[in-house]
Amino acid sequence: MTSRITDRAPEASRAGVAQKRTTRTLGWVLALGLLGLSVIASLAIGSRTIDPSVVLGALLGTSTHSTDAIVVIDSRLPRTIVGLAAGLSLGLAGGLIQAVTRNPLADPGILGVTSGAAFAVAIAVGVLGITSAQNYVWFAFGGALVATVFVYIVGSAGRSGGSPVRLTLTGVALGAVLAGITSGMLLADPRGFAAMQAWQSGSLQDRGWESLAPVAPFLVVGVVLAFVIARPLNAVALGDDLAASLGANVAVVRVVAVIAVTLLAGGSTAIAGPIAFVGLAVPHIARWIVGPDQRWILAYTLVLAPVLLLLADIVGRVIMPPGEVQAGIITAALGAPVLIYLVRRSKAISL
Repeated sequence: MTSRITDRAPEASRAGVAQKRTTRTLGWVLALGLLGLSVIASLAIGSRTIDPSVVLGALLGTSTHSTDAIVVIDSRLPRTIVGLAAGLSLGLAGGLIQAVTRNPLADPGILGVTSGAAFAVAIAVGVLGITSAQNYVWFAFGGALVATVFVYIVGSAGRSGGSPVRLTLTGVALGAVLAGITSGMLLADPRGFAAMQAWQSGSLQDRGWESLAPVAPFLVVGVVLAFVIARPLNAVALGDDLAASLGANVAVVRVVAVIAVTLLAGGSTAIAGPIAFVGLAVPHIARWIVGPDQRWILAYTLVLAPVLLLLADIVGRVIMPPGEVQAGIITAALGAPVLIYLVRRSKAISL
């Protein structure tokens, strides 16, 4: 009798694992469907609404000569693709930072990464006169890298190491300083920084293939690196000592994570400006759905983060006609209540 019970236990365990995997897979497929609907909505909704059938016809090439089809192909499609790229990059960068630092309040904005990239781009545009994305993308990458390394080194100094509170405070302080300097530069020379006004708030308006093309290869590399280290991130999230005992090379995982965050956050900032809270909120939503497995968190974040950014962009287009509100402002308005809620949660201090 005891033998039968013992034999049934592993079977029940395997059945539970299989059921959980199936549920997660179905949820991811549903999230993918939501992303598809968000893309169609982004192509259809704007200063004027275009019928979804016209949108599908333009994408399939069956109605390319109408004015609405031209608007979809020439204006809204590039903007939507940029939103997809920027959204998934910010989401994955936030998920990586939260896992590596074991800080649930971390994202590229709160840890100063996007502020570093934005400050470097401001130097390139306002001081050096560089206005092409093909050129200032390197400044965005450099600023993101310096900010990431600075926050981690300063926040990890001392006997206690990198506590979530210390890393968060360091990132917020650095972001505030860099944002203040950038704002001062804009006020001192409004004409010279005119091209940065909308970009600084985080916007998908007037973003096209010329902005995405030079950045896309780096974003692809960042995405690949993120999923390469997804499995060892599960061990790193448990603590350095335990991760080492499980066979994970903590130093290598962190270096690869820093490189991936730099590519993702720097690239997204170069094409869309500093957009906050996407990297904070979406990994948390994914964690609520799938639990602590970083592989599934990153997989869900890859799909849900662009959904959030595209929906924010759509809201920005219609909330104050005939003008637009930048997507970065909408995500900040949505993300602030999320941050307050997370801070008040009793479990906000750990993953």
